[in-house]
Amino acid sequence: MTKSYLSLGSNVEPERHLRAAIDALRARFGEVVLSPIYRFPAVGFDGPDFLNAAAIVESDLDAHALVDWLHALESANGRVRGPVKFNDRTLDIDLVYFGDLVLDTPQLQLPRPELRHAFVLRPLADIAPGFVDPVRGETLATMWRAHPDHDALLQTVAL
Repeated sequence: MTKSYLSLGSNVEPERHLRAAIDALRARFGEVVLSPIYRFPAVGFDGPDFLNAAAIVESDLDAHALVDWLHALESANGRVRGPVKFNDRTLDIDLVYFGDLVLDTPQLQLPRPELRHAFVLRPLADIAPGFVDPVRGETLATMWRAHPDHDALLQTVAL
C-alpha cells in the first residue's frame, strides 16, 4: 500500500463532480483524507472558477495503474481529453505524489509540476503539512509559506 496524494478540480458543475469523485475514491480505496475545498480562478484560459481540493488515499495499485484508474474516473464523469491543455473540466484528478517516488517519463511525472500552482499546493499543505517533497527536500508547509499566493484570502466551499 502506498500513500498517494491527489489534486482534484472541476469548473463544470463542480459540486456534483467533486462529490462523485470523492464517493468513488472512498468506494475504491476506503478512507480518504480530504482537504477543504477552495475556489480558484481558471488558469491559462477565461472560464468559470474551479473548485479545488486534495485527497490522500492508500493505494494498492502501482503509480501507472492508479493514474489509469483516475483517468477512467474522470471519463466516467464526462471529462474529454483533447489537444487543448487549458479548458473547462468536469473533473480533473492528478496524482501529485506516490509515496516518495520520483519519476520523469513521458507518461508520468512525479512530483507533478502543477505543484507550483496554489490550487494544488494549498490543499495539499492543509492535509499533509509535514510531508517532505522528495525532490525539494522541503515540507509542503514550508513550500506553501514560500509561495507568492500564501497571503491571498481564499474562499472555501462546502459540498
